[in-house]
Amino acid sequence: MAEKTAEVEVLDSNSEFTINLYNVLAETPGNIIFSPISLHAVLSMAYQGARGTTAEKFASTLKVPEAKVIKEGYKILIDHLNTIPDVTLLMANKVYLMEGYQLLPDFNNAVTENFVSEVQLLNFRERQSAAESINTWVEEKTQEKIKNLVNAGDLDGSTRLVLVNAIYFKARWMHVFSKNATRTEPFYLNDVDSVNVEMMHMKRKFHFNSIKEMGAKILELPYTNKNLSMVIILPFERNGIAELEKKLTTVNLAEITNELWNAQVTVALPKFKIEQTIDLKDSLTELGLGEIFSPVANFSGMITSKEPLYVSKVIQKAFIEVNEEGAEAAAATACLALLSNFKKRHSFIATMMDGDRGREGLCLRDPVIEMV
Repeated sequence: MAEKTAEVEVLDSNSEFTINLYNVLAETPGNIIFSPISLHAVLSMAYQGARGTTAEKFASTLKVPEAKVIKEGYKILIDHLNTIPDVTLLMANKVYLMEGYQLLPDFNNAVTENFVSEVQLLNFRERQSAAESINTWVEEKTQEKIKNLVNAGDLDGSTRLVLVNAIYFKARWMHVFSKNATRTEPFYLNDVDSVNVEMMHMKRKFHFNSIKEMGAKILELPYTNKNLSMVIILPFERNGIAELEKKLTTVNLAEITNELWNAQVTVALPKFKIEQTIDLKDSLTELGLGEIFSPVANFSGMITSKEPLYVSKVIQKAFIEVNEEGAEAAAATACLALLSNFKKRHSFIATMMDGDRGREGLCLRDPVIEMV
């Protein structure tokens, strides 16, 4: 068997990571919209600066053998994504660093050369202006679809780095839906409940299959670049989404279209727009990455300062809109690295003691839509 290339390693790891993350996020009722590759990219950047058991946790959670492989894979993948013809598909990374600090050479080379990231100095003590700088960059990279990713309250004088990924996608259907065929119809949430939505209609040949083992129908809607498509998975039963979600744990998403065949299909697909913000700390902790949020985190490969760092927050905003002409989607993910809680508490106690001496001595569920 031929050895996997670094790009294939990243794609395979992202597929497995996606399923694991989806299973955690699906525990919360309601619609789900997230970009696993945006999160995977940010965490992969952070992985480059991790050491010891923290690096081991990254490898296990991200499903990659080592940091070197993943950085080499992302360099190829980013170059490939940003040059796909007939669609707009752009991925960008950026590192914001506290003024007066420097990145260690190996980490700097990894983020700038492999993840094609710019490094910008900010004074995080000036919370509002620092947040505006980050959010302006995200808005620009996502065509203004993702706004206010970072709040001023997320930043302070102890913030040392903010790692950010932004991804934007827009494509036209190869077979555009006729607007004249769009009409209001019920969209079933279960056996009983439904909501009225604008439903698009078309009848023609598509790649399709009805898979008994999954209890679902799978439809592939191609974009003008036929190498890209939206894959829709619809359970046989109106209340079958929970059972389908369990079966998805055994599915390789990268290979899910291999069993489809060309068939005449009558398609009824709702127009929709979804936006969602997810704080990923609890989900990543459940996946085994909780150490990065604790004082024992080891990010000693990031900055020249010997200050211990930990991750205070990983947040993602995602957007998708599907209509007769095609689909538009965007996501941005931020990972905030601060001084260790232990060090801040220690410094505070020392200050109080000094002061005393001076005086006296924080899928749509039916169907599920994932942006991958």
